[in-house]
Amino acid sequence: MRKIKVGIIGFGTIGSGVVKILASSKDIIRQRLGAEIEVAKIADLDVSSDRGVVVDSNLLTTDTKEVVDNPEVEIVVELMGGYEPARSLMLQAIAGGKHVVTANKALLAKHGDEIFSAVEDQQVAIGFEGAVAGAIPIIRSIREAFVANEITAIEGIVNGTANYILSKMSDEQCDFAVALKEAQEKGFAEADPTFDIEGIDSAHKISLLTRLAYGTPVNFDDITVQGISGISIDDIECAREFGYRIKLLAISKFDGESVDIRVHPAMIPQSHPMANVNGVLNAVRVCDNLMEENVLIGHGAGSLPTGSAVVADIVEQARDILSNNKNRVASQSFLKNEMRSIPMMNIEEIDSEYFLRFSVLDNPGVLSRISGILGNHSIGILSVIQKGRCDQGKGVPLIMMTHRASEKNVQLALKEIDALDVVCEKSNLIRVEN
Repeated sequence: MRKIKVGIIGFGTIGSGVVKILASSKDIIRQRLGAEIEVAKIADLDVSSDRGVVVDSNLLTTDTKEVVDNPEVEIVVELMGGYEPARSLMLQAIAGGKHVVTANKALLAKHGDEIFSAVEDQQVAIGFEGAVAGAIPIIRSIREAFVANEITAIEGIVNGTANYILSKMSDEQCDFAVALKEAQEKGFAEADPTFDIEGIDSAHKISLLTRLAYGTPVNFDDITVQGISGISIDDIECAREFGYRIKLLAISKFDGESVDIRVHPAMIPQSHPMANVNGVLNAVRVCDNLMEENVLIGHGAGSLPTGSAVVADIVEQARDILSNNKNRVASQSFLKNEMRSIPMMNIEEIDSEYFLRFSVLDNPGVLSRISGILGNHSIGILSVIQKGRCDQGKGVPLIMMTHRASEKNVQLALKEIDALDVVCEKSNLIRVEN
């Protein structure tokens, strides 16, 4: 029986998961593929630590050349993460005529133009299902299942760490620091969780989905990114009173002329299909002209969920090798000559409803002063919550929900409000996505 050999660079959490799946699912893959997938080499800086999977020591190496330059290897799987040397190794593999698979969303978000161009020039394939939302087949859905659909919007909960923290804050009424600490103790958050809690990881992912959905490259540095570290238990409780839950959303909308792409905490109605996607689960909602919306929910991270997506890419490429197909599916969803640069909308150009939290002195006339400033900037107030009373000189929460308003006007109003002598700290804003 034909054997298709793969080389793996990176034997950490995801790499070990891939090796486990290829070993444990060997028979079912053979039955479905009609060939065997065989690991020829595994490269990693550390080849001595126990990964929880039995591997022949002859397969392990610290030299990546034994993978990239190995004439027997037909598919190179890059799972080391980071920009370099991952970028250089992937480009070397592509130049050598090898197909590539990766789960490296940061690399593709930053250097996607170069990598996708190289793939198309060399007529090889690239698989990156594991780069976005783990086991959820969102890349494959956009590139193949929704091939006839004009996608108008994508929004997603695509970071399990942030979702776990917000879910715990919502369900157990604990503050951010407590929820983060538990996430770290359970292995759901890194020792340095910055990329997850500040929205950077989600921004990497939505930039890739935007490229596939609309056929446009994305300058990652142009994406508006705001994390969840400023979310308080007051925000969570007030959201509940208004009938909402707070989620870190990655959002991409296309109106036919420009793309609105951003990552930030958002209030979504409790009836929203993603409102009760909790814990470390991910969800992606795709809106289009044919089916209005599809929501995909599943495990978005971890050794086996992401490993499953990587193995699916390996098997897909193996099928193309067996049938001698080249670039059966456009790597960027659109053909290279059909890609075009679509302008990105500035965050100040959007309209939204807003949740505003102020900390103000418990003095007469404060509400009228703030509402007056909002009114001067054409911002209508939908509802107000005033929390308790307190000792003189200490701030009390004042919560407002606005009607739909211009982001630019809201920011101008908040700047003016924050300068008032009755405001005790910088105001907090959360956008509402209905």
